Formats: sequence, C-alpha cells, structure tokens
Amino acid sequence: MSDEQWGFIFNKDNCIQCHGCEVACKTWRAVALGVNWRRVINLWSGEYPHITCSSASIACMHCEEPACVDVCPTGAVNKRGAGGIVLVDARKCIGCQACLDACPFKAPQFGLDGVMQKCDMCLSGKADAQNFSQKAPPCVNTCPTGALALRKMTVAQKKEAEQTMIDLLNISKKR
Repeated sequence: MSDEQWGFIFNKDNCIQCHGCEVACKTWRAVALGVNWRRVINLWSGEYPHITCSSASIACMHCEEPACVDVCPTGAVNKRGAGGIVLVDARKCIGCQACLDACPFKAPQFGLDGVMQKCDMCLSGKADAQNFSQKAPPCVNTCPTGALALRKMTVAQKKEAEQTMIDLLNISKKR
C-alpha cells in the first residue's frame, strides 16, 4: 500500500447545510432515489436547554483499514493500491449487507437490486487516481464554503480524518 492516499476532509465549522455536495453526487452519478452515496446529516450535542446543532457531509471515507473489506464474504469490496480508494465489484456482491453493519459511517448503500454501491470518489471510468490532481469530484467542487475537500494524505493523516468523523458521529449519538 502506498504511503500517500486520497481521502475526504470535512470541516463542520464551514458547512452551511446547503446539501450541494449531496445533490452534486446524486446528479453527477445518476444515483437512484432512496440511495445516497453522500448525505448531509444533523449532529446534535448538549443537554436541554443548551443544545447545539451542526452538520456533517458523510460518504465512504475510503478508510486506511476498511472494515467493509474485511467482512465481505465474496471479496466484492476491495481497496486499490493506487490512492487507497475502496471499490465494490457489483458482479461479486451478494447483498448480505455485512459491509453496512461493519462501516462506522454507514456508507454502503443498497438499491432495489440489493447490490452494494457507494462513493468511489468519481473514479469510475478514469485510468487512475492521478486525475484528482487536476479536478476534484463534483461533491467537493460544488461546496461553496470549502467544508468538503479531497486531499492526498499520509496514512497518519488519513487515520486522523477518519477518527475526526467518527468522533463527530459519536458525539451526536450520545444525545
């Protein structure tokens, strides 16, 4: 595995809940109704009457050590060496949803066909991850405040980005 990989970075302080990233993803990739490869969620924290709400743009984080890859019984989910992007081979997926149960971000999505689908950083049809150096995915390009970014990062930075998102989600769950 390469020392540098691509990963999403989210800054909750910059997010204005416009859902532009979500709409761009669905539009660009023609994602079916009811399936969301990227979604904006509310993050609630505090105790009444001192409750605060922020938001998070959630999609596959293309984890350094993806749990979805480990639990897939057919090998349909795999991590590419080039850029560390986690991809799914729809031909191998049996729709067992073990990947969904294992994912802390609940990124795997299932359409009417029962086959797992998820964010692939809009890599489909591109030769390799080097294309990102010229143009970021639509979800990133659409964000008017720069709350969502795609960066080449070290393994340590990628793990930190994953943990930051897990911490955001866990704070909201404690409510």
